Amino acid sequence: MSRIAILVPGKIHDRVPARLQEHFELVPAGRDANGRLAIDAETAKRIRGVAVSGTVNAADIDGLPAVEVISSFGVGYDGVDVKHAASKNVVVTNTPDVLNDEVADTALALLLNTAREFPRAENWLRDGNWKPGVNYPLSRFSLKGRHVGMFGLGRIGQEIAARLEPFKVKISYHTRSRNPDVAYDYYPSLKELAAAVDTLIAIVPKTPQTHKVVDADILSALGSDGIFINVGRGWSVDEDALIAALKNGVIGAAGLDVFYDEPNVPAGLLDLPNAVLLPHLASGSVPTRNAMADLVVDNLISWFQQGKPLTPVPETPVKA
Repeated sequence: MSRIAILVPGKIHDRVPARLQEHFELVPAGRDANGRLAIDAETAKRIRGVAVSGTVNAADIDGLPAVEVISSFGVGYDGVDVKHAASKNVVVTNTPDVLNDEVADTALALLLNTAREFPRAENWLRDGNWKPGVNYPLSRFSLKGRHVGMFGLGRIGQEIAARLEPFKVKISYHTRSRNPDVAYDYYPSLKELAAAVDTLIAIVPKTPQTHKVVDADILSALGSDGIFINVGRGWSVDEDALIAALKNGVIGAAGLDVFYDEPNVPAGLLDLPNAVLLPHLASGSVPTRNAMADLVVDNLISWFQQGKPLTPVPETPVKA
């Protein structure tokens, strides 16, 4: 496989190119001022695979006439035009499952930090406020007795729910259709779920149907004691509505690991004491990111050695 050319457009985890060059010809490339891949036509004709953490659009795919497979870093792959890839019989893969536990752990930690104000309490201590007779104020919320609504119950959503069960909370969910394999209460609409629960955890992908679906109406239904957690995509939240809801007491608190226009976090969120904010680090541990990088490379190796990918996305024309 040493003569098979693999394109790496832009930045990606260091482990990916380090392993790729052991098996393939590595072709790193940036983009020109017009956003096109900065490779010459002859090189483009030799590219048979792509390893990417970011965008591969229709024009990129059309400009790589020999490309067979696009291996995307991350469980989300909305940066890759999968429909166009499928129309060209180009396989697209992602890195599911290897990050499920890490993201689920982060979701639970974010919920606890949001409900119990642990980050604020630590900062209060570090600022020298803990003195004899002076204690940090009691947190307004507790996880005890809460009713948690899962907006999304895929692989990661189910891991989050499994971690919540020992906390003795009630769990319900909304997805496009009922999952017959789980015993949690199902709500056919997001608004019905939000109205029934006091804690809403969003773990949905970026699709046209999820764009700003968590809006003022949903937040109002969640209520003044409500806690909103997002470890899915910032795309799914109307951030202006969320800021207003937090500021005006429409909901009680929010914990966010993702934002609409990363890495730009709205000043309105930064100024709120009832928002816990993380820099999109749910899968951000060395072991998990290494496993994701390995799966990017292993998908390419499997494709070119055995003619099948390990983790193709549902839209891809070839199955595992």
